[in-house]
Order: sequence, then structure tokens, then C-alpha cells
Amino acid sequence: MDEAQVGTVDPIGRAPGSSASAEHPSAPIPVVGPAVGTLVREKLGETGLEVFPLMLGGAEFGWTVDQDRANALLDHFAAFGGNAVHTADSFSAGRSEHIIGRWMHTRRLRDDIVLAVRVGDHPDNPGLGSTNLVRAVEASLTRLGTDRIDVLYLDATAERVGSIEDALATAEWLVETGKVRHIGSYGFTAEQLIEARILASAGYPRLETLDVPYNLMRRQEFEGDLRLVAGAQGLAVTPSQALEHGFLSGRHRSRQGVAASTRGSQLAGSLNRRGVRVLKALDAIAAELAVPHAAIAIAWLLAQRSVAAPIVNTFSPSQLDELVQGVGVRLTRAHLSELTKATE
Repeated sequence: MDEAQVGTVDPIGRAPGSSASAEHPSAPIPVVGPAVGTLVREKLGETGLEVFPLMLGGAEFGWTVDQDRANALLDHFAAFGGNAVHTADSFSAGRSEHIIGRWMHTRRLRDDIVLAVRVGDHPDNPGLGSTNLVRAVEASLTRLGTDRIDVLYLDATAERVGSIEDALATAEWLVETGKVRHIGSYGFTAEQLIEARILASAGYPRLETLDVPYNLMRRQEFEGDLRLVAGAQGLAVTPSQALEHGFLSGRHRSRQGVAASTRGSQLAGSLNRRGVRVLKALDAIAAELAVPHAAIAIAWLLAQRSVAAPIVNTFSPSQLDELVQGVGVRLTRAHLSELTKATE
């Protein structure tokens, strides 16, 4: 899209002269160019924050993606209007945070970015006990080179989690001191979310977002009581593992093919009859709509109630292009039904 076209993008992000939606009721709306992303925003629950409907995850930063490649990815994401970045203090022993912090500093974009950080699983400050939680946040702020975290995800999967009440009491202090703006959750059960809401009614900070592994292949963990509670509490769901370790990109079809991958064992777990059915359903819809498999996987997530912005991790700008296309795809009820049947 050239500069003249950027200036005339319509409010839903369709390029001038595009007739895609006339060709098919769910044909993709191209999401391209820096002007478009500013028009594509979702409310992040009740935080008051508005984000592009994808969060760029930093799980690969400092592990398989170095500073220069991360800069290219983050720049590409920002060019689409992407404004939400997610990382964790445990990713690459903190190197992910350092890389993101350097990018924000050199690009002078800190005030434009919704920065989400998960803490609780770093070996130096494990769990959510008061002392370790404060130390974890202080260490993350130092690595990120910033004075605040916009959304702090409390990781309840660590062995030494501590009590939810103590964690929220500490979170209250972090919010009051301006180090943290909003509190989110990761690994919380439905019962823990209910407990947290009861504590919030007594004056503790509210949990406002929920990160849970969720995708077409991995539905059981979220669908059920957790989804009911999240919906009732108005939590913004930001699902991680959106492509199930890359399986839903459609590129991995055989056990021989995945054996050489760094995620061979994870991918192999999806190469069963159910996985084959899902890939066939994606094949058909991808051919019909002329979009990548990854875009359909993202579109399916965005069609689910409570989902605000999936967290996506990627290696290259071209892969990011595929994922971003999912923001503009509107799946029909027939498509959703086909995908649901395939996963059963």
C-alpha cells in the first residue's frame, strides 16, 4: 500500500477499492500499513487500555531471536499499528525483557506501548510471595529500562505461589507506587479467580486479564468453568500458544518432518487423527478465503467470547504477516462449525 492509499483507508481497515467482502461474507479485510493499525483497537477488558488485537510475545527473544532480529520483528509489528508487547521474567533468564527494553528505548516508543510482563517463575524470585514478587517486579523494571509495567501477570503455576491474598496485597502496593498499572493472571484456576474477585470486593486490586494456553488443538483447559468465570468477571482473555507451537501454521504434516524441529516433541503430540482433521479443515477454509492457516487460527480465537488479543510468538516478519492477517478475517458460522467438529 502506497502513501496515497494509506491516507484513504476506511475505518475498518479495508484498502481503497477492495472488493474482498463482496466476494465472500467472511473474506479477509487486509490489515496493512502504519495508518491502519491505529484504527484497529480492542478494549482490554476494564483496564481502560486499548490494544491492537494481537500481542507480540517475546518468548523467542534472547533464545532463538537475537537483538537485531527482535528489532526487525518489533518494528514490523509497530508498522501494522501493533502496540501491545508481552514477555516474562523467566524468558531466556530475563534476556527477553532486556531486548524489548532496548528496542523501546532506541525507538522512543515506551509511551506508545502497552507493556505486559509475567512474573513468578524466575529462579531468582520464584512464586508470588510478597518479597519475591516485589523483587521480581523491580528486576523486570531494571531489565526493561522503564518505570512501570502496564499489565503485570501473576503466574500461579510456580511451586511456591503463596496465598492469593498476599499476592494481591503486594500488587496493591505495586499499583499505589506506580510501578504497575493493572493486574492480570496466568495459570489461575476458576476457583482462584473467584477467590481473587471476593478479595477485590474487600478492596484489593482486581484481576483484569487472563492469560491461558488456548487454541484449536488445546481447548479443554479454558473451555468450561474457567471460561464461565472469566466471562462473568469481564476478564480480557489474552490466550497464549495461539498456534500450538506452530502446528496450526499448517507447515508440519509428518513426524519425520518435525523430528528436526526444535519443538519436535511438542509438534509430534499434535500429529494424530484429531490433528489431521484440524489441518484438513484449515486446508479447506484457507483455500476458500485465500489466507494462510495461521490467519484462520487467529481468526478463530478472536471469534471466541472474552478473547481480546492472542499472544503470538514468531521468528520472522513474514510469519508475523500471516498472523496479522487473522485480525481481518471474519469466519462464518459454517466455518466455525467445521473447525469445532474437527477438534472433537
